[in-house]
Amino acid sequence: MTDSPQQMLDDAADVLRSALAGDADAVVGAFDAVVDRAGLNGAYEVAWCLAATMVGDGAPRGACALDFPDIDLAGYDARWVARFVSAYANADIDTGEALFGAAAADGLLPDCLLTLAGSTVATLRHRAG
Repeated sequence: MTDSPQQMLDDAADVLRSALAGDADAVVGAFDAVVDRAGLNGAYEVAWCLAATMVGDGAPRGACALDFPDIDLAGYDARWVARFVSAYANADIDTGEALFGAAAADGLLPDCLLTLAGSTVATLRHRAG
């Protein structure tokens, strides 16, 4: 677990700052720092926070369906992000944890987290724009 809820928010902000700057190496470095300090559970909490940022405050929880045309044709990381954010939107912690663990076991977690950070930034830019 991260040191505190504030630490998790600070870590998520570091990831987003790096993603906003377009610095993929810094995004990976920010997640690596979290893993070094708080393990994979800490990185999961930061990823869950990014999913929360994407979904936003006003979305109804628990009624979302994964309905993206041709999602199965997308790359692993894009499918993972769509499913992870859907798990968050549905308050389905078990699925979120399973997805996170599977990506880690497959050795694809860094790519997935990088895509999640980029998707979060794209969502924030879309809302602002």
